[in-house]
Formats: sequence, C-alpha cells, structure tokens
Amino acid sequence: MSWARGLAAAVVAVCATFFQPAPAAAGPTLDAIRARGLLVCGIHTGVAGFALPDSRGEWQGMDVDLCRGVAVAIFNDPAKVRFVALSSSTRFTALGSGEVDVLFRTSTQTMLRDTTLGLRHAVTYFYDGHGFMVRNNLGVSKVAEMRGATICLIQGTTNEQVTADYFRSINVPFSPVLYERTDQASAALQAGRCDAFGTDASQLAGVRSSMPRPNDWTILEERFSKEPYGAYIRRGDDEWFDLVRWYTYAVIEAEEQGVTRANAEEMRRTSVNPNTRRLLGVTPELGQSLKLDPAWAYNIVRTLGNYGEIYDRHFGPSTPVNLPRGPNRLWTGGGLIYALPLR
Repeated sequence: MSWARGLAAAVVAVCATFFQPAPAAAGPTLDAIRARGLLVCGIHTGVAGFALPDSRGEWQGMDVDLCRGVAVAIFNDPAKVRFVALSSSTRFTALGSGEVDVLFRTSTQTMLRDTTLGLRHAVTYFYDGHGFMVRNNLGVSKVAEMRGATICLIQGTTNEQVTADYFRSINVPFSPVLYERTDQASAALQAGRCDAFGTDASQLAGVRSSMPRPNDWTILEERFSKEPYGAYIRRGDDEWFDLVRWYTYAVIEAEEQGVTRANAEEMRRTSVNPNTRRLLGVTPELGQSLKLDPAWAYNIVRTLGNYGEIYDRHFGPSTPVNLPRGPNRLWTGGGLIYALPLR
C-alpha cells in the first residue's frame, strides 16, 4: 500500500501547487489613490465643526480630520489629501462619477441612498437629529407654534423631506425657501428672509457659532429625525469599503483603549494588552488584512488623535461650536459610538 500513500501525497502536492488562493488585490480605488499619490475627499462647502476654512484658508473640522486620517493610513502623511467642497445636491453625483474617492460630508445614511445610488455607506461616525433655529424675539418655544413660518432649508438634504413630513403630520402650513449651500441659508436667515432654519442640530450649532451675534438665536430642543452620518463610497470595491470602515473603527477603538496622541508611542512600546498591540501594529495582522503598513492605526492616532480628541478639537467646550457629545459619547459612557472588535 506504500505506492498508494505515495500517489495520494503526490496528488495533494499537485493540488497545493495549482489551487492556491491568489493573493487579494488592493482594489481599484486604493490602487488609483496610490498611483496618483493623493486621496481625494469630498467635504462640506462650509459649516463650523465639520469643514470650514480657517484664517489661512486651510480646511478644519471633524470631517476634514477624518479625511486626513485616511491619508495617514495609506501614506503616513496627512497632507496627501485634496479636499473637494461639495453641495448637498452634487455630493453623491460627484462620488458616483469618480470625482472623489470618499465622502466624509455630514451625509445621513438612509435605505434609499444605500440601495438606489450605486453607493455604499461604510460606517456611522456621528449621530444627530433634525432641529430648527429661530431668532429669540420670534417668541417661539415649540416648532408647532411656527404656523405659516418661512423656513430656510438646504436643497437635496434629508432635512427638506423631514420638515415637510412633520408639518404635514400636524396639519400646520409653512413656506420652504431652498438654498444650495449652508452659508446662503444662514445669510438669508440673518437678513430676515426666513423665520427659521431647519437642518441637523450639530450644523445649526456650527452656523450659530459663526454668526456675529450668536446669542440672538435659539436652537429649539425638539428633534424630528435620526440623522446618522456615514462615510460613503462607490459600490463594487470591497477592499476600499473594508479600509474606510475599519479605519473609522480604529479611531474609535483608540479612544476605547485610552490611546491618545500623547501616549501612543509609549503604549506601542510597553503595552501587554493583545488588543492594544494589534491596534498599534506591534503584531501586524490588522494592517496586513487591509493592505496597509502594520503601524497604520498607530500613525493615525499619533498624528490626529483618537475619536474623542478629534471631536473635542472641533466641538469641545473650548471651541465656538461647544456641542456636547450626547449620543456621540462612547458606548461605555452612555453614548452610541462603538467600535466593532478589531481582531
């Protein structure tokens, strides 16, 4: 029977030679980004906290930092990103046509957006809800009191539909005035062309912080929708989907594990926690699975900080926006922010 065992061994060897799985490709989007040496990221046209040029004309905000973080993951260089400011009505077309590689642009995840546009939302990174801002002297404390009000809205947003649905449900008339950009709606509101501005509460806080007299305005407490912001990519590139998704979770996981800009280097050198060692690239498997350098997540945190640091930099008490984290606290602190296990 020795000849049979030898034949079986030979068959196994031949099969192993010819039927080994091919190495996974990096995916067309990541390949294209590496070939051009630059990530192209779609962001908001301008709202404090998420994306707004500073006095030097450089973009700042949470969405901006998340774009820079992807550039660090790929190139270990936050400068290797080009920002494309997109209006609400053009953002998805720009992504679908390949003008940008990814959207970090205050874009709510909805079923129809996910199933009909040829796009995918990769991960939720911010939770919000639709609200209204009014001038204090309007004497309004509830939205139902705004009978016949003129309301500024941004065209092509979920807020346009949410406002119409709510006022229809309570049988209260209102007059919508649509604008292409947030700064246009803000200017119209301040000029008295609208009685209120309806959009997500975080953006209302950003708009108010940029006004000459922010204390003249009140963001009403009621919320009328769920607005989970997601990073959007084109369908059909699973590797790019994985990278954007797990990159975002890594930034959150860093906060969960207490890894910060200040201590990332020390924790990478001294931590004995297997999860921390994986996250910071001491063991290489996470980076290998995404076709990235083993230290990709360490580089991100060392450069930009963890999720909480990014949030505080743009929304924290020391900023003009000063937006409490609320549902954007970690799950361990009663919020909704939660990283899937990185293992």
